[in-house]
Amino acid sequence: MADIKPFTALRPRAELAQQVASRPYDVLNSDEARVEASGNPVSFLHVTKSEIDLPAETDTHSLAVYEKAKENLQELIRHDILIKEEKPCYYIYELIMNGRSQTGLVCVSSVEDYFKDVIKKHELTRPEKEKDRIDHMRTLEAQTGNVFLAYRDVTEVNALINGWKTTNKPLYDFKATDGIQHNIWVIDRDIVINSISQLFNTHVPFTYIADGHHRAASAAKVSGQMANSPQAKYFLTTIFPASQLVILDYNRVVKDLHGLTGAKLISLLQDDFFITLSTEPVKPTQLHEFGMFLEGQWYILTSRKGTYGDDPIGVLDVTILSNNILNKLLGIKDQRTDKRIDFVGGIRGLTELEKRVNSGEMKVAFSLYPVTIEQLFNVADSGIVMPPKSTWFEPKLRDGLLTHLI
Repeated sequence: MADIKPFTALRPRAELAQQVASRPYDVLNSDEARVEASGNPVSFLHVTKSEIDLPAETDTHSLAVYEKAKENLQELIRHDILIKEEKPCYYIYELIMNGRSQTGLVCVSSVEDYFKDVIKKHELTRPEKEKDRIDHMRTLEAQTGNVFLAYRDVTEVNALINGWKTTNKPLYDFKATDGIQHNIWVIDRDIVINSISQLFNTHVPFTYIADGHHRAASAAKVSGQMANSPQAKYFLTTIFPASQLVILDYNRVVKDLHGLTGAKLISLLQDDFFITLSTEPVKPTQLHEFGMFLEGQWYILTSRKGTYGDDPIGVLDVTILSNNILNKLLGIKDQRTDKRIDFVGGIRGLTELEKRVNSGEMKVAFSLYPVTIEQLFNVADSGIVMPPKSTWFEPKLRDGLLTHLI
């Protein structure tokens, strides 16, 4: 059963929350972060992307970057921009995007649960990305990035959280520049805190990493390196009930056709797909349907029966694309390491796919139907992993609002 705890958060003063809160470190490159934090000395990007305060040629994984992050965090604390909660608390985090809301519980989750697969995974991690987060956490002695977890709904938990929201005022209540509303409540009443811990310990057998595999893996390794720190045995998470989550598509663009002409690629695709021309950009509306943008033309690709498996991985559209197109025809064997492929989150829209191909940077683009949350659970329950970049969750949690000191 899930072992979660309240924690003593480091958080901004209420009147500064909107200025401090920043988009996650891994959705911005250094140049974008530099622009976004310009003129805002309290932006948490100075902690999560601290290279923006160093010369442009600085290696983003150098010790200087992590030391600057630590310096910037300490400055925010010293000037009372960030304050430490008086006692361990749970927090409720509500995000509203395009009229749809989702509400999660911010807590710390057990590293032991991570190792025992009570916290289930569906993606492999990359060592260089793990090392970056390990170095960041160890230098700062803090977890600044939130791991986004999901769980199958528990009626009692939903009722308790909804009840707190309706009878208490939020600590933070602001709309970010991207139009997403962020509301956070503090749960500081001991009887409610104990009830939440007990409900998860008796009603939630597993939680599932939705977003943040590298942050979770890094926190788990840091716990072993900081064996004398009780706080390091838990890591920062926000846990959402499955019924409130929506997964967006995660699309692909490829730099070359592996020696094929466009016409030859289309001819070969007919072995595994029915192909239809489209006069409009193709956003797939059902499983096993794909869009392809090639040489200025959109196509609808529909998988032929018998060309994919029915196991939790084989049935996924990301697997079908990988097996029947990327690997079989375009020679892309490992999407984690092959530099010929790139990934485009569905939040950017189909115009981004057209732009990447029309510019000449890429030769072909594929749009996919999103993985469902139940498919994600089935894959994780089976103990296997999805192809990389299979899921894209929106809206994103903001960094800087709640930090876990270890």
